[in-house]
Amino acid sequence: QVQLVESGGGLVQPGGSLRLSCAASGYIFSMYMMAWYRQAPGKQRELVAQITSGGTTMYADSVRGRFTISRDNAKNTLSLQMNSLKPEDTAVYYCNRHGYWGQGTQVTVSS
Repeated sequence: QVQLVESGGGLVQPGGSLRLSCAASGYIFSMYMMAWYRQAPGKQRELVAQITSGGTTMYADSVRGRFTISRDNAKNTLSLQMNSLKPEDTAVYYCNRHGYWGQGTQVTVSS
């Protein structure tokens, strides 16, 4: 069965960096578009970034230039490098393949 397991969240000061990872299993990872979503308290889940099977990327306006999504098809891993973090980036971050979600990893940006 499809499994998505996120890791790498934590507490970081404003301006800091974190790298999230998502380990995928149970399907042919390289064939699917993958995405990162996030959900802040009291807000709807929103798309942060996505990457196609061919490596084309797309970013939400709020993170473009600060976040980088990437994939390693040999390791079945999706990543999100987050730089210049802001308090408003605080949220639970989810790995997504169409129809499937990971359990989420908490990112907190605070001094």
